[in-house]
Amino acid sequence: MWTPLRQNQSWVSEFILLGFSSDPTFNRILFISFLLLYLSSVLGNGLIIILICLDMQLHTPMYFFLCILSLLDMGCVTTTMPQMLVHLLAHSQTISFAGCWLQMYVFGALGLTECIFFVVMAYDQYVAICHPLHYTVILSWGLCTWLAAGTWACGFFFSLIHTFLTMRLLYCGPNMVNHYFCEGPSVRSLACMDTHLIEMVDLVISVFMMVAPLSLILASYIRIGQTILKIKSTQGRCKAFSTCSSHLTVVTLFYAPAMYIYMRPNSSYSPEQDKQISLFYNVLSALLNPVVYSLRNKDIKGAFLKVMGWGRAAW
Repeated sequence: MWTPLRQNQSWVSEFILLGFSSDPTFNRILFISFLLLYLSSVLGNGLIIILICLDMQLHTPMYFFLCILSLLDMGCVTTTMPQMLVHLLAHSQTISFAGCWLQMYVFGALGLTECIFFVVMAYDQYVAICHPLHYTVILSWGLCTWLAAGTWACGFFFSLIHTFLTMRLLYCGPNMVNHYFCEGPSVRSLACMDTHLIEMVDLVISVFMMVAPLSLILASYIRIGQTILKIKSTQGRCKAFSTCSSHLTVVTLFYAPAMYIYMRPNSSYSPEQDKQISLFYNVLSALLNPVVYSLRNKDIKGAFLKVMGWGRAAW
């Protein structure tokens, strides 16, 4: 739908999200698949949050950060997946300009917050492994609160810049977004004006919010690796390396696709490829994080058994 702007011009008042397919039968298959993925992500992350809140033994900095990560993952998938599920079955795939603006902002804010938050979690791992005797002194509750609040503030602030510059562009048609949600690069490709400035701003934000955090994470895990090599027990080294490699796998699956999407010029935009790649940092990351960070953890398992009333029997 277009609204008159001035003579011979108009501006878009709503967008059409094309999604993955126009075939009703295939869309029903996608609906079932994505519904299961969404429910698994929400239930997995929700379970982590509930267990950490209920078990006093999990009220430590590490589990405080895990709780926030689960909250971020739930927010990310809930910002995009429910609407996509509706569009897979509905005849209309429209979203208002304001709705697109809001979805882009919230998803960007939560995604950028998670980018920085992985650094906080890497720092937590670094202190726990490299300075175990000073863990509670270094990571005081005051510092944990400031770290968490700072990551959220940065994420929402930089997402506001990205969203404002993207949505203030002139969109005079067409209004068909070849994506399953309003992601910045996919919407920006429809602009009727030069996007060089917003591309440069996005590049700067990406360097600051993705490249720099990823560099800090790698530096932390290099130091962690050096400390692990000093462990005399072979079993202890293998266990520590297994945990760190799992964490780095999740971080890579989140950062690599996001950097590919947001650090390219508009000229290399590939809609069919991009919406598949975005599933890695939107859906897959939220699905894997509870498994890698928490559900493999014996403290989380113990908390689950206690909540279910099986604690004494299990121990």
